[in-house]
Amino acid sequence: MNNIVEIKNLEKTYVSDSEKLTILKDLNLTVKEGSKLVIVGESGSGKSTLLNIIGGIDKVTSGSVIAGKWDISSLNEAELAEYRSSFLGLIFQFHYLLKDFSALENVFMPAYIAGVPKKQAEEMAAQLLNDVGVYDRKDHLPSQLSGGERQRVAVARSLINNPELILADEPTGNLDPANAGLIGDLLFSMVEKYNKTLILVTHDLSLAKKGGSCFRIVNGGLQETVI
Repeated sequence: MNNIVEIKNLEKTYVSDSEKLTILKDLNLTVKEGSKLVIVGESGSGKSTLLNIIGGIDKVTSGSVIAGKWDISSLNEAELAEYRSSFLGLIFQFHYLLKDFSALENVFMPAYIAGVPKKQAEEMAAQLLNDVGVYDRKDHLPSQLSGGERQRVAVARSLINNPELILADEPTGNLDPANAGLIGDLLFSMVEKYNKTLILVTHDLSLAKKGGSCFRIVNGGLQETVI
């Protein structure tokens, strides 16, 4: 099985007027296609920073990050936009749905922006909303949906452009335990159904147990661990 992500000697340091803070140091990671990898760690340990670097949202201080054909640290803004829209599906703790658009519109929008004809994008979005169990809520605004329903829509949206890699940052962090369990199960089942690679960051150990392999951030690096 091919590698989909290769990180070598990654360092991330934040510099301000008063201090220099190294969050990640000498971090190495190889992710195989189709794997479901979980990263855990204390609050502030750098879990989200690592995910943001893989997502092209944050830049490395040194080291290399290769995702698919993309050398992320060398991409300009236009290339980063293409990388995110064509290669990645992103799910965050907060759903980031557009408040003035329906669930269906929120899901088909990334495909429509990417050039898919509107009718085709709508059909794809409707299928995904059906897959995640909220097709009957497709015409509702985010404000008319429950927290769990909004996150289901966010999962559907992450899949609309048929990405190779799903990055999920605390996807159940804003949900009550019952909904967190349901969304966790849904996320893993959708990744399995559509044959995607998943990198998941979470502090929820019950969610972490669903992954194929688990790493903990310790002193800026990664250690494989058993939950």
